[in-house]
Amino acid sequence: MNIKLLLSSILSFITFLSFSQYCTTAGPTSTVDSNLESASISGESGTSINYIGCPGVLGVEENLLSSVTLNAGGSYVLNLQFGTCGGNYGGVGEAWIDFNGDGSFSPTESLGTWQGTPPTAPSTFNFTVPASAVNGTTRMRITHREGGTLPIAPCASFTWGSVVDFSVTIQNGIDCSSVIGDDATNPILVSSYPHSETHNSSICYSNMNPVYNSPDVFYLLTNFSGLNSLDISLCGSTFDTYMTVILPNGTVVANNDDHVDCGSQSKIIMPTYNYDSLYVIVEGWGNNQGEYTLTINEGTLGLDNLTFERQYIFPNPSNDFIRISDNYSGEYEILNMNGEVVSKGRVLANERINIQTLQKGIYYVKCNSDTNPAIHKLIIN
Repeated sequence: MNIKLLLSSILSFITFLSFSQYCTTAGPTSTVDSNLESASISGESGTSINYIGCPGVLGVEENLLSSVTLNAGGSYVLNLQFGTCGGNYGGVGEAWIDFNGDGSFSPTESLGTWQGTPPTAPSTFNFTVPASAVNGTTRMRITHREGGTLPIAPCASFTWGSVVDFSVTIQNGIDCSSVIGDDATNPILVSSYPHSETHNSSICYSNMNPVYNSPDVFYLLTNFSGLNSLDISLCGSTFDTYMTVILPNGTVVANNDDHVDCGSQSKIIMPTYNYDSLYVIVEGWGNNQGEYTLTINEGTLGLDNLTFERQYIFPNPSNDFIRISDNYSGEYEILNMNGEVVSKGRVLANERINIQTLQKGIYYVKCNSDTNPAIHKLIIN
């Protein structure tokens, strides 16, 4: 494999996977009334946060210069005053710290909640940093939402209230500096088959693929030129998975959420063609994460009785309409990489087939002719 070409492709891939770790488009659309009036916490080595709110700020107030250092396993007190920059109206409040550093605030990372109508007494949240917290800089988010209900969605937008983010440094926790697979620049390498491993996405991994908010694990598959197809399976994993296969330039060639072979886990069977390398990205549906088993074997497409003619569909690639050449008339089916029918119909000679509703990727167009059944590769770009 040409390393320079691969590195160039990786750079293109990184550009393709542009995303924002923390949701920063949340928060209020008005600066009046309900607001976090104050927040304070004392940490290690004399670090502390002492925040005074008002006037109100639209959206997420990123107060990241205010920072506190916390020890994994240590206990701390967060003092909050949910109040107002104007009139007094009922609402709710909640605080989170992203202890696992995955770029999101999960229900298990909530420090406490408040509900009432200002003026009320200050709220005291006593919490212990999990021993499994990940070392490094992360965020604490405090939300006050007027008229809302508990629990609060940390990425929600609303009219009145406030969302304030602070910087938190975790120490004496889990060291993720040597962990590989968090992004495309440092993937887990797979170069021999069959391959099987059990891994956990909930520790040391962040959201680097913009499909879902769950943490992602990146694999780079190489040296499979002797295989006609790949069977890439997450069957048997402990959570609802989602899997994507991507070329080094960022082109998605296959993806799967739930597979008939393994329920809510994912599985992809795909031809290798002339690919030099492929990225496999493992993540969870929604915010799901945890222990999974990745197995890669040579696959069987189950289309052995059909002939493959690569230049029969035109234009190919396409993203709107295609035709089947040689004046084909008859029934057709369009199958995805898992052999599932995603579209079907009947065409007359030179009649166009609409593919605008199909996602980017590789498909097969099956011509159901009695005299010459065939299946043709179609690339939707």
